[in-house]
Amino acid sequence: MARRMRIDNYAVPDAPRLGWRGWLRWMWRQVTSMRVALILLLLLGAAAIPGSILPQRPRNPASVVRYLADHATAGPWLDRLGFFDVYGSAWFTAIYLLLFASLIGCIIPRTITYARAIRRPPSAAPTSLARYEVRADARVADAQDAVARASAALRPTTGWSGVAARVAGYRIRVDDREVRGKRQVALAAEAGGLREWGNLAFHIALVGVLACVALGSVFTYRGQAIVVEGRTFTNAVVSYDSFSAGRGFRPESLEPFTLTLDAFHADYSTAGLPTDYRADVTLAEPGRDPRDVTIRVNDPLGVGGANVYLQGNGYAPSITVRDSTGAVALSGPVPFLPKDAAYTSTGVLKVPDVTTGPQIGIRATLLPTAAPNAGSVVSLSPRPLNPVIVFEVYTGDLGLDTGVPQNVYVLDETRLSPVRDASGAPDIFVIAPGETVDLPDGLGSVTWDALPRFVAFDLRSDPTLPWLLASAILALVGLALTLFASQRRVWVVAEERGRTTVVTAAALGPGQDEGLRAEVGRVIAAITDEREEAWTPRT
Repeated sequence: MARRMRIDNYAVPDAPRLGWRGWLRWMWRQVTSMRVALILLLLLGAAAIPGSILPQRPRNPASVVRYLADHATAGPWLDRLGFFDVYGSAWFTAIYLLLFASLIGCIIPRTITYARAIRRPPSAAPTSLARYEVRADARVADAQDAVARASAALRPTTGWSGVAARVAGYRIRVDDREVRGKRQVALAAEAGGLREWGNLAFHIALVGVLACVALGSVFTYRGQAIVVEGRTFTNAVVSYDSFSAGRGFRPESLEPFTLTLDAFHADYSTAGLPTDYRADVTLAEPGRDPRDVTIRVNDPLGVGGANVYLQGNGYAPSITVRDSTGAVALSGPVPFLPKDAAYTSTGVLKVPDVTTGPQIGIRATLLPTAAPNAGSVVSLSPRPLNPVIVFEVYTGDLGLDTGVPQNVYVLDETRLSPVRDASGAPDIFVIAPGETVDLPDGLGSVTWDALPRFVAFDLRSDPTLPWLLASAILALVGLALTLFASQRRVWVVAEERGRTTVVTAAALGPGQDEGLRAEVGRVIAAITDEREEAWTPRT
């Protein structure tokens, strides 16, 4: 008969075997231990570092392609290990799920333990309170009455529910007993359940935050679109300049609304600092009449289950480029990116569709309020008081047919040559609105037609955001309760000594709890019907 294979193998042959159930139980205990939870939390933070350093394919695939081209050795290995999609990689998901399991495995037993604890009375009071530092004595006529008064002083405000009283207030136990032949009526009160439940709420909130982040990464979507004044944007994936979405997103779920940018207004102070940005748009939704809406910074437009934010703005000069035959090779507004507070902006024009001759590339700088400064030209204000465009012209191959995506704001000069003047230096051209500049060597001409503004809209949809906010608030409340809620024990022992009854009250708490003396004084004052200030507990 073949011997049965054992799952485990110990050096001691006769040692008891765990078996597969024992190993599963052992692994579960390790995963749900606090030590492993802290390790997983640190691993999650460390695993997120590559996602902030390396380009990520879901966000910027073009940067990933360039990185792989520039790092022929390390790039493919990083790609195989999932470093270009960190948050969707198997190893990051494994850490995430293990942290989930660890937190849930810690929370469930603790919840059961705390629920049982608040239903149990506290431990009985010690027979003698002489060893406690914070205590006070009094003489009364009746032991039962003294303990009843102390109990009334410690019980929470009337009107609380029983559960709330047990969690936030004192849990009280009263014993009528005989100690060394003397009758005692002892009261034991414990408070601190609120701190424990705050700790538990904090951990539950952490699970909520993790769950919201995980679900949000599946169902959220976000897109950015640049819209020029007078033009219309349609809410479709193909209309966005950049778009990212979770795996649970479906393109057909987008509501097909349109936004027409009627006008953009920018208000500035006398010092040239912005005071207000607002975009006047016309919103058209299916089945509804078009309506005028104003979008401001931090005042988004809610439409289609998402929020549309005013993310940025700038100038988009309308330029017409004609080739050597006079045919229009490029025409329309070109967004320029602002670089400083005076809206000195840079832009690139790529003209591949020329009738004859080489392709044309133009690198330009827009100065809204141009003024000479130490032999150069600068912009003094973001307002278009004296707009000027300074540009250079390049000819050659723009590299648009290589298959590698290019940034529309970057001119690849690998296969291009600058147009030079008589001295051999790159030729610099200056143009103002309404002017036309003829390019040398019969390359064509550049005409500046108008100076409209553009707005960068950012559309975001995340159905878990309200739950994420609630979890964050719960985490803060739980943390505050954990740090600041009091955890105390108060005892009152009334012992008959002849014809009188001696009452001793004592309290115990953390070493930094300065309210223990006041608590004991309050109890003694309630027993004796005297002012609380009259009783100073001795230490």
